[in-house]
Amino acid sequence: MAHNYRTESYGRIGGVGTGGDRPGGLRELAARHALLPLRLFLGVTFVYAGIDKLTTSGFFASSGAGSVGEMMRGVRDSAAIPALVDLALKSPSGFGYAIALGELAVGLGTLVGLFGRVAALGGAVISLSLWLTVSWQATPYYYGNDLVYLMAWLPLVLAGTSMFSLDAVLADRRRRMR
Repeated sequence: MAHNYRTESYGRIGGVGTGGDRPGGLRELAARHALLPLRLFLGVTFVYAGIDKLTTSGFFASSGAGSVGEMMRGVRDSAAIPALVDLALKSPSGFGYAIALGELAVGLGTLVGLFGRVAALGGAVISLSLWLTVSWQATPYYYGNDLVYLMAWLPLVLAGTSMFSLDAVLADRRRRMR
């Protein structure tokens, strides 16, 4: 007799009334939707971060209180890779716009689920670059929020945005056309 891990595992844990031992049961439904709260949180947070930067007066200036240039100069000596900060300081305004528009694109792509893995990879790259520059000096390391965001993006890089997404609509359309 073949061993069916999926049925046995769900059957034992599921119990009466949970639907855990049948396809489409509560556990399977929860597993399919497990990344949705993370996707919503990251999408909304990155859209907000991008809009916040785009609407904050003085953020794109190369100097002055609250400017991206001032922030980058402030973290330059404590960054893991000072060369990244030096690169940003060549054009603080350009770097600020790149981060703001990148956050906005990543957030929107994640929320609507269009090119979900690409959007999540973009979010991971933004978070990695900010961790290696802006929040690297946080001690202990787990106080730096950019590392947590980087780790939060990885499941979406791996799994994509298959539920309630334009990616799913497009995949379904491609399947029907075949």
